[in-house]
Amino acid sequence: MTHRFIVIGSNSFSGSHFILHLLQEDYEVIGVSRSEELHSVFLPYRWEEAESIQYKFYQIDLNHDLLALMQVINDFQPEYVVNFAAQGMVAQSWQTPEHWYQTNVVGQVRFHDQLRKCSFLEKYVHVTTPEAYGSTDGWTKEHFNFAPSTPYAVSRASCDLHLMSFFKAYHFPVVFTRAANVYGPGQQLYRIIPRTMLFARLGKKLPLHGGGHSVRSFIHIKDVTDATLRVAQHGVSGETYHISTRETVSIRGLVEQICESMGKEFEEVVEVAEDRLGKDEAYLLDSQKIRNDLGWAEQFSLEEGILHTLEWLDNNLEILQEQPDSYIHKP
Repeated sequence: MTHRFIVIGSNSFSGSHFILHLLQEDYEVIGVSRSEELHSVFLPYRWEEAESIQYKFYQIDLNHDLLALMQVINDFQPEYVVNFAAQGMVAQSWQTPEHWYQTNVVGQVRFHDQLRKCSFLEKYVHVTTPEAYGSTDGWTKEHFNFAPSTPYAVSRASCDLHLMSFFKAYHFPVVFTRAANVYGPGQQLYRIIPRTMLFARLGKKLPLHGGGHSVRSFIHIKDVTDATLRVAQHGVSGETYHISTRETVSIRGLVEQICESMGKEFEEVVEVAEDRLGKDEAYLLDSQKIRNDLGWAEQFSLEEGILHTLEWLDNNLEILQEQPDSYIHKP
């Protein structure tokens, strides 16, 4: 018997790659997003020539069409629901914070209050963020306290706390994942790695906020999809799993590495811009737990991943240069 998954946030970078991974494992999958499907250049599960008979897509807005979403879930009766859906983007969350709280807290609480009544559900994977920890000193473990510093981070931390209350009160089978900075082929162009590559190819100046002093870990999307499936099938309810490499790099160092791989000088690609409000200096995730408990380990180095992403960008440059390279907010 094949397993059934519903992936919410199927248009997201991580969600679309996770769908591809599930289809490659021959699972039945339904994808749900509030927007219509993106251009296929951003949807890895559309890169194969043949359409998968194991996949169906529904355009449903969780904020406004909860009854429709629950109808799909109750009809399909998946063992697993994996939720990538969230209002993202840290800097923009300062402008209309109420939109972030509506989507990331209120809409999610309403959804979870219905989902907890589904007796067929074996595991609910809530894909959350290390932003909930705020700026950290050293490697952060899963039990560390939250100290969010932006409206986006506050909204995600609030939802995580709400879900823990449902786990304790109702034994709701939730598990959490928090991944480092994810990247790879198919990523939206407003993210730092594909944006740097695109600007370098088109001869545009990349604004590097604060000079790129923040320190991060970057992890290939294929490593994240592998980890997410392990958490769904073998993770312990009520637990959190960090998905991260042990490599760290400043944003400046990352951009320098990309420029070097493209044969470009850093100075010809970058211009220093004002730092963003509330930007965390560092958040580094200790991933020993998922390595020990679920046998996960990353397979791709940052150098390899940059080359994979650059190959995708170069192969699709004609299409990509017509796509938006800045975040467009949808309330």
